[in-house]
Amino acid sequence: MKKQGNFLNKKIITTKNYITNENKIISKKNINKKQFFLIILSSIFIGFFNGFLGGGGGMICVPLLEKVLHIENKKAHATTICVIAGLSLISSIFYFVKNDFEFNMILFTAIGVFVGGFLGAFLLNKLSGKFVRLIFAVLMLIAGLQMVV
Repeated sequence: MKKQGNFLNKKIITTKNYITNENKIISKKNINKKQFFLIILSSIFIGFFNGFLGGGGGMICVPLLEKVLHIENKKAHATTICVIAGLSLISSIFYFVKNDFEFNMILFTAIGVFVGGFLGAFLLNKLSGKFVRLIFAVLMLIAGLQMVV
């Protein structure tokens, strides 16, 4: 194989597909090494904060998918939901083993979370990407202000 250009600009060669974006398949084949390593490091960061703080991974994951992989806003949100669901399951198993949660609250909150999740997914498909981005930014701002006040 012939060396071409800068180490960070080389493409990683593989045939595995990872993410579908519009009609374009994003794979390791068309993600450069810099993007790939940024995704890996960011994923560790997302997992750490979600496990450590019990949430917040989505606030990192959505911008990462939009800015690094150039995934459209609404698809970035939907993809993040799937990422966080798996992450939450893994964190939940850890907390279950350590008995670090209120078991009685799970049933009550799960009902609301399922209803809210359904409504949120429904609205995500109905609203424009620009409006979804605005809602997300306002919620991040409010959450940040509440933490410092």
